[in-house]
Amino acid sequence: MSEPTHVRVSDAERERVASDLREHFAQGRLDTDEFEERLTRAYAARTAHELEALQTDLPRLPATRAMQRAELAERRSALTRHLIQQTGAGLTPFFVCTLVWLATGAGGGFWPVWVLIFALIPLVRNGWKLYGPAPDLDHVEQSLAPKRQLEESDS
Repeated sequence: MSEPTHVRVSDAERERVASDLREHFAQGRLDTDEFEERLTRAYAARTAHELEALQTDLPRLPATRAMQRAELAERRSALTRHLIQQTGAGLTPFFVCTLVWLATGAGGGFWPVWVLIFALIPLVRNGWKLYGPAPDLDHVEQSLAPKRQLEESDS
């Protein structure tokens, strides 16, 4: 845990540790007496340190499907926000070209649309990778990474 160990814990945190202890018991890592003792201590725990002490000699359990889905949703949400930010930055040339087109009398075809297409291609491509039938978040992250590094180095 990254939080200080003297912080008080909630009922949900106690229940999570109790659930983990049940799983370790089911997998044979704890005998009945030790499981019951740790379970009692888990429900009586007041601080994060007390809960951590109950699991220090046990391996981490793999993430549950619900935890995996929540992590996926959080990661997808962060990538979506970053993609929208980059698309917004890419729309600046389109707006400038549109202003130029309007300032010159808006004659002929709406040529700034070609600039818009170049701004929307990454949005559509990465949006499909985020929300399409076979999401590939790693690809989107790699696609956005060089631009993110440039933005951070400019700061």
